[in-house]
Parts: sequence; structure tokens; C-alpha cells
Amino acid sequence: MSYLLPHLQNGWEVDQAIVTEEDRVVILRFGRNTDATCMVQDEVYGKIAEKVKNFAVIYVVDIDKVKDFNEMYELYDDCSTMFFFRNKHIMVDLGTGNNNKINWALTDKQEMIDIIEMVYRGARKGLGLVVSPKDYSTKYRY
Repeated sequence: MSYLLPHLQNGWEVDQAIVTEEDRVVILRFGRNTDATCMVQDEVYGKIAEKVKNFAVIYVVDIDKVKDFNEMYELYDDCSTMFFFRNKHIMVDLGTGNNNKINWALTDKQEMIDIIEMVYRGARKGLGLVVSPKDYSTKYRY
């Protein structure tokens, strides 16, 4: 499903996507297009991209082709999602301890839309850390 989303092919394109977008949240999905986790996440992003286009733009970055950010953002997971607004990294408190990125696939479309909306609202207020509407600390417990 990653073919439905715009791909960034090099570090310069990633930088330009983050720097030039003024009014919307830039969502970067780092990972491999052939990875099962990324495929699940890309399917969700493909379905919600049209719904969130007024306040967010979603890009796909292959960590094997664009290695510039792997060490800087600690992209060691199969699939990582990061949020940026006006050239600033927006952290999300999901209750997992890692506020820098989402490193698993969120399969619920409405949950992802809610998180993107909270990031947008918080970032517009100047917040660098927003709290997720749902606590994912017990995700694997139930």
C-alpha cells in the first residue's frame, strides 16, 4: 500500500518536506516498504491520507535508501512514525516511554486520525510534546 503515499528518495527531499511545510503536520513513516509492519501502517495511512489532508501530509521514507537519518533519529525499528510541524520535531506521549516516535503499526484508522489531530492542535499552540488521547502503555497486556 505504500504506492498510494508520496516517497522521499533522499535526505534533501526529507529536509525540504520538513522545512517547507508551513501549515500542516509532516508525518514521516520511516521503514522498509517490504516489511510486514510497514505494510500494515501504510495501508492505514493510505486510507486516512485524504481525510487528514487539510492539517497533515504523510510521506514514506525507506531507511535502506535514505540512511541520513537512521542514526540521528535512532531508526532501528521495523517501522517508525515521526511528526514535524514548522521544522520542529513534535513528540507524542503515548505512555510507552519513547516520546520521539511511534515504533509499531497502529491498525485503527480513527486512533491514528485522533493522534494526528492532537499533534496538530498541540503544535499550533507551540507545544513540543503532546499527550496522546489513548494510553498505549498496556497495549500488549490485554
